Amino acid sequence: MAKASVENTARYRWMVLSRLIAGFIAGYLVASLFAIVLALLLPLISDTSQAEALLIATMWSFVLYAVIVIWAFTTRSALRAWLGLLGGTALLGAAWFLLRQLTG
Repeated sequence: MAKASVENTARYRWMVLSRLIAGFIAGYLVASLFAIVLALLLPLISDTSQAEALLIATMWSFVLYAVIVIWAFTTRSALRAWLGLLGGTALLGAAWFLLRQLTG
């Protein structure tokens, strides 16, 4: 019984560490990509200057980053958190690539 308890404790700690890395490191990547995409997109869809678009995108990325960190710890599993963040990274990366092609 004691060995099973130690294995469960170690597994739990690894899952918490995985969520911590997912939330803080991968979340930072997603929030950064979001800021880049929004900063490139705003001048195209509104009369916002590039400087204003950058400030707006940066402020919204802070909000998104906080939400991502909270979300990483509230998902059912660490795998789900990782898959969600990798999917978000892929979508935002593709959007960044397309916007760079448009803005030249």
